Amino acid sequence: MMKIVSDNIATVKKYLEDKRREIEKRMNELRREDPFNDADRLSDNAATDTEAREEEGHERVEALRDELTKSLARVKHALSKIGIGKYGYCDNCGKQIEPDRLKAFPMAEYCMACEKLMEGKKK
Repeated sequence: MMKIVSDNIATVKKYLEDKRREIEKRMNELRREDPFNDADRLSDNAATDTEAREEEGHERVEALRDELTKSLARVKHALSKIGIGKYGYCDNCGKQIEPDRLKAFPMAEYCMACEKLMEGKKK
């Protein structure tokens, strides 16, 4: 494992575990905020404007939850790579991910060269 990562792996692992807990907590909060989770909602004869607000609130919660789900997957992936000794290596080419990139984004899965390739394929 590269020196920059091995020297700081415990710090990175703690950061990722804290991040995981934070995301899971926020996801639970969003679940409670979702107007569609209200059991009384189905028997409620709410006005059209109330129904529209509930729909908008639900869509907002779903969008936030989708983003959090993606973030949680990245955090769990990084933690699993720590567990198997592969943290800091690109999932695509296997080369070391730049230390500055890992400092800025500890959940990075790709080196900068592969990240640019992946972004180019998405367009």
